[in-house]
Amino acid sequence: MTKSAIKIENLTKRYGKTNVVDNFSLIIEKGHIYGLIGPNGAGKTTIMKILSGLALQDNGIISMFGDSKNLDDQRKRMSFMIEAPYLDGSMTAQENMMFIRYVRGVANVNRIDEILKFVGLSDTGKKIVKNFSLGMKQRLGIGMALLSSPEIMVLDEPVNGLDPEGIVDVRNLLKKLCDEQGISILISSHLLSELSELCTDFAIINHGKLIESFSAEELETKCRNHITIKTN
Repeated sequence: MTKSAIKIENLTKRYGKTNVVDNFSLIIEKGHIYGLIGPNGAGKTTIMKILSGLALQDNGIISMFGDSKNLDDQRKRMSFMIEAPYLDGSMTAQENMMFIRYVRGVANVNRIDEILKFVGLSDTGKKIVKNFSLGMKQRLGIGMALLSSPEIMVLDEPVNGLDPEGIVDVRNLLKKLCDEQGISILISSHLLSELSELCTDFAIINHGKLIESFSAEELETKCRNHITIKTN
């Protein structure tokens, strides 16, 4: 039985003559939170779009749960939030969740209240989403991604633009999902510091290429090297 949730081998995606993703390989193990770190334009979103089926690779193999042939079937076991959550600003959190329940074919209507409580939005009542803070919108997007009970979540820069309190809220929420529900998570950011206290593993990407990958323990070791400056 395979331990890997997602296996990416020699993935390449071209736009014109430019390799946006260049021979990229990565293994994401079950029960891990994997941080994909790189500057804007590094290829992070393109990789996530390929995983979600929104874009096709030019070369390379993707396996999900050990299956590289029936990816559409395996994607039903996953959820994705690419670039930004789809939210209708004129509806409440409950109404947005209900819409996604219909789209994803989730039978259990009680799951909406359970998830809203889990993401800390159970008390929003009739407040419409356009009046939510950015952090509330991101938590609602994560809640919508949870409706189908995914085994893997792929989240594209969910902490981008959040204030420090919002980053902590999302970080604690994702940790809880991994620890309590065993959900594997692939999350991207352009800042390592934003994910350093969340992820179990990291991959650094630039110009579509994997620069380096390491565990949280290895990151801690790397960070022990420092410069001390004393002032009067």
